[in-house]
Amino acid sequence: MKKLLSLFLLLSCLLGPVSAEDGSRLWLRQSTDAHAQITTPRQSPTLNIAVRELKQAWKGLPVTLVLKKDKQLSSEGFRIRQVNGKLTVTSPSETGLLYAAYHLIRLQEMQNFGKPSETDQEITENPAYDLRILNHWDNLDRSIERGYAGKSLWNWEELPGTLSDRYEAYARANASIGINATVLNNVNASSKILSAEYLEKVKALADIFRPYGIKVYLSINFASPMQLGGLSTADPLDKDVIAWWKQKAKEIYRTIPDFGGFLVKANSEGQPGPCDFNRTHAEGANMLADALKPYKGIVMWRAFVYSPTDADRAKQAYLEFQPLDGQFRDNVIVQIKNGPVDFQPREPYSPLFGAMPRTPQMVEFQITQEYLGFSNHLAYLAPMWEEFFDFVKPSSLKAIAGVANIGTDTNWCGHPFAQANWYAFGRMAWNPSLTSGTIAEEWLKQTFFDASNPKHAPIAYEIHNMMMESREAVVDYMMPLGLHHLFAWGHHYGPEPWCDVPGARPDWMPSYYHKADKQGIGFDRSHTGSNATAQYPDSLCRLYDDIRTCPDEYLLWFHHAPWQHTMQSGRTLWDELCYRYDHGVQQVRSFQKKWDLAENYIDAERFKDVQSRLKIQARDAVWWKDACLLYFQEFSGMRAPYEVERPIHELDDLKQVKLPIDNHECPTPKMLNERR
Repeated sequence: MKKLLSLFLLLSCLLGPVSAEDGSRLWLRQSTDAHAQITTPRQSPTLNIAVRELKQAWKGLPVTLVLKKDKQLSSEGFRIRQVNGKLTVTSPSETGLLYAAYHLIRLQEMQNFGKPSETDQEITENPAYDLRILNHWDNLDRSIERGYAGKSLWNWEELPGTLSDRYEAYARANASIGINATVLNNVNASSKILSAEYLEKVKALADIFRPYGIKVYLSINFASPMQLGGLSTADPLDKDVIAWWKQKAKEIYRTIPDFGGFLVKANSEGQPGPCDFNRTHAEGANMLADALKPYKGIVMWRAFVYSPTDADRAKQAYLEFQPLDGQFRDNVIVQIKNGPVDFQPREPYSPLFGAMPRTPQMVEFQITQEYLGFSNHLAYLAPMWEEFFDFVKPSSLKAIAGVANIGTDTNWCGHPFAQANWYAFGRMAWNPSLTSGTIAEEWLKQTFFDASNPKHAPIAYEIHNMMMESREAVVDYMMPLGLHHLFAWGHHYGPEPWCDVPGARPDWMPSYYHKADKQGIGFDRSHTGSNATAQYPDSLCRLYDDIRTCPDEYLLWFHHAPWQHTMQSGRTLWDELCYRYDHGVQQVRSFQKKWDLAENYIDAERFKDVQSRLKIQARDAVWWKDACLLYFQEFSGMRAPYEVERPIHELDDLKQVKLPIDNHECPTPKMLNERR
């Protein structure tokens, strides 16, 4: 680090001022004065965009775009060939050529392709999934559930008459990373979205997105026939309900011919669903699928279900859905969260993946950081998703979805580094074999650093390391060793492992999950407890079920371990817990130091923004560490190891902290300072 600092000081003297930026250009910051030579087979809205992007940004050889069927290419795939000083791009579709244009520009920004050379080169790209979709949890009043970057982009009150420039900019950003679909509204859906008035508003957005290859989908309320249609029931086997949905589908496709379909949250967290009428999830999904089938629409039926029950919440999706394998229509995809509970900083993968071989499945990731510090904390999430794919074969999935972190903030995502999670989701949805490190390098070189400038390389290397370490740091200072759901009531920002709200459901309380007592801590999901381990394949079941072989990172997820339990490090569980929390704090402090090295390489606006948020994160990390260790120490009765930093808070003071925020906003520095 000392050598790097000396290099930084030397180079900083040689650099001039960096131009101001506000982050609004995302990773699409390339110059637009290239005047490239582009040949295209015809004109169309999509091809015109591809030609425009290349003409403005491509600085390499002249490019010829060719529409051509190819057995090796999917409909959206493409091939780029550089032969004898000529560059040819082929695809079976116009959208594929658009993706190829963005890919070429990305390679150029990475300094990887397109320079005059005697060496012939060829690149072939096919997306792993036909459906790569963002799920917006946006409400019609423009609030966003678990959104921390301002209001919803969709100004429903002004649509369809007034169209914001941000709508096309949004479509362009998504197309540049291969995202081809979007769900516009919250899964806790209002039936109003299906009214004739709102369908005209949705049409206006669909018309803007279409040239960029993006289809529109809607979340629906299962009780819409009652709430919107005036029927007395929403029973999926009732003939009037069936007729209502068929007529509504006809109306939708008359308005939006390429409408994608429905996303459904049913019988979960109070949302209506087929179980209200003694019908199964399959019967509810199939009724909707039949209505959409003539138009080639699909139903994405969420498996995020849990209700008041004595069963382990982590088991409920499996218990409800696995017996229904093979009962769903072929245009239904069961959408499953990556973990069995709810987007925690670390979860084992949901055992429902692979347990329904006769049912199409898709994974749902959360891009917005509901449980990872909102837009105040740096948490690069691609390593989490890469971890998921270590257990679930990408080829076993039909599609991939991500809960969006996008809002009206100038920089789109709140934290400048939160843009990396939007970018990473798109790239990994296109190609899940890409490593999180490769994606981070791509994003950094397009967003902050100039790949052609050798002076940027040592600083970019340090910031890349910071990104790659960030998610694990968050796990350490929040909930290491398999702990989960220790968050504050309601808004999920900050620690509250002692939370006990009178009358609330047990599975909404942290104690339901950590189960700390004088003997130990953790949720026993082994054969001696809830037996959730039995839902996993035999090899993993045996690994997780035995406390002696269970990996440390999942220990307290699957076991109620004694405080004196010997960890893989040789430490006791209590000492290891203390070391992990302390390590998370020290990691974030190291991020502050690394980021300060970048000051003369990055515009002042974005540099100061990140610097300020890292200060918040460092203080929050101490808050988490002190709150959790002081609270759990009341049960363990053990001292912290000598090397671990001592707390700076009193537990009684931390128990009085109440942040005046809801799940639609991110706490400001003023709020956080006042609560401290």
